Amino acid sequence: MAQTVGDYLLRRLRDWGVRQVFGYPGDGINGIVAAFGKADNQPRFVQSRHEEMSAFEAVGYAKFSGEAGVCLATSGPGAIHLLNGLYDAKLDHVPVVAVVGQTARSAMGGSYQQEIDLQALLKDVASEYLVEVNVAEQLPNALDRAFRTALSRKAPTALIVPADLQEQEYTPPRHEFKQVPSSPPSTPRAVVIPPEDEIAHAAEVLNAGERVAILAGQGARNAAEELMRTADVLGAGVAKALLGKDVLPDDLPYVTGAIGLLGTRPSYELMRDCDTLLIVGSNFPYSQFLPEFGQARAVQIDIDGGLIGMRYPTEVNLVGEAKATLRSLLPLLERKTDRSWRDTLERNVADWWTTLHGQAMLEADPVNPMRVVHELSHRAPHDAIVTADSGSSTNWYARNLMMRGRMRGSLSGTLATMGAGVPYAIGAKFAHPDRPVIALVGDGAMQMNGMAELVTIARYRKLWQDQRLVVCVFNNHDLNQVTWELRAMGGAPKFEESQSLPDVPYAKFAELMGLVGITVDDPGDLGAAWDTALAADRPAVLDVHCDPELPPIPPHATFDQVKSVTEALLKGDPNAWHVLVQGAKTKAREVLSGSR
Repeated sequence: MAQTVGDYLLRRLRDWGVRQVFGYPGDGINGIVAAFGKADNQPRFVQSRHEEMSAFEAVGYAKFSGEAGVCLATSGPGAIHLLNGLYDAKLDHVPVVAVVGQTARSAMGGSYQQEIDLQALLKDVASEYLVEVNVAEQLPNALDRAFRTALSRKAPTALIVPADLQEQEYTPPRHEFKQVPSSPPSTPRAVVIPPEDEIAHAAEVLNAGERVAILAGQGARNAAEELMRTADVLGAGVAKALLGKDVLPDDLPYVTGAIGLLGTRPSYELMRDCDTLLIVGSNFPYSQFLPEFGQARAVQIDIDGGLIGMRYPTEVNLVGEAKATLRSLLPLLERKTDRSWRDTLERNVADWWTTLHGQAMLEADPVNPMRVVHELSHRAPHDAIVTADSGSSTNWYARNLMMRGRMRGSLSGTLATMGAGVPYAIGAKFAHPDRPVIALVGDGAMQMNGMAELVTIARYRKLWQDQRLVVCVFNNHDLNQVTWELRAMGGAPKFEESQSLPDVPYAKFAELMGLVGITVDDPGDLGAAWDTALAADRPAVLDVHCDPELPPIPPHATFDQVKSVTEALLKGDPNAWHVLVQGAKTKAREVLSGSR
């Protein structure tokens, strides 16, 4: 039987080491789907419940494997559904290759069913590389370039393959004019190091500082050892951008935790009081949480020269890979003999963890959402992977989860889309089938698409050596983050029709899928529930009934923000008194802890 274009496409994916393709079938990709059957499902076709979930799963796989994630969708609506996940990849700088079907070439331009202008649709999200393959000889170079571009530029790329071409006989490119060959798949990685004089200038700035702060982002993930040595020599504290939460463990005494609106008080104080700032692998956009302009001399290290020097008025900009650049910088740094700044930072961090413990143990009705993550922090395996969704639960992931050991974590950081937590967890399990995975999601995100993806989890769980995948649902019957944004930013009361969510028995739904289901409505049962879920022989859903009125007040909340919340409550917000009491108790706990 002759090899078709669809057959060759799968063969080339295997050459690239692709082990699974996240997708959903449709007649626009029938030729490729048939090729999976002929290839004995190698690579594996992982069927999600929706193409958007396929894209998210590819993003999650890429984030936690370091390899390119691959997703597949049919023409028309299938391609449209991929967009949200692909934009998530673009904004978080993640390598994803999307293969999309198109109507037959003979029908193009004829207002045929499911025909849309895919080039126009995808040209922004796949701006680094987008191509339509129109003849078989074009395929090797186009597919290889999609992978090489995605991996080298940390971006989504897209390949459009018309339906009729997929079923035609494959013929390779020839050695002749207007035929373009391609080399065998490989991923050479260049190590970029800034010039010596620029590194020396950076060392001069850092050595002159007395109170050094470091901001680490996901670009510093491969440089953990160098980052720790740098912090030690400079007597610095290290704050982490949200996408860099797993760059360094949180049990290091000088790691101040997350920065920004979801950040910690020690990170806020670190930036407020420093005189020198070193930014490593971060494009953190909220400059109001960085030192006042002119307060600190600043050095930035980033592999992408297009993103450097744009968040803070930096004095020295080092375009280079984080690990190699820090290694070149370290011999030039002078050890700080005065450790008073470092001692202050470490006391602040210790006090903060005490504060968080106290806040997590505050009484609530029925369960304090902070305590959900607090109890997990003491129980999460040291090799666990934690995914988070977008919503009020993100606050507790950012602040309360203590990263330890080899733990990894991520979320939709820049797009901040709802619904990524569960498909991220599925992608993580395919990346690391031998490691436990935990997804922290709100009930809004769970109703949006998390419940459907429990079906996907149930279908594929037996492929994973370690079947532990715990989906923890913060069940508060409210789109809580938006509710608090209305209160704090607009001074508006909660609008029930928009914000209230129907009651859903998530644990019972999990049991219908053959998974473990656990419902918690008593805070005293939380620890045992986590123990049961993390010891289960299959995936589990933890349905925790949380208090929606416990406010995610930032440690550095302004008077105007607190005033806006109060005004909203006094305008008739439901449960106004309870909200005021809970907010006062939470803030009081922080103030009392900070005054020790």
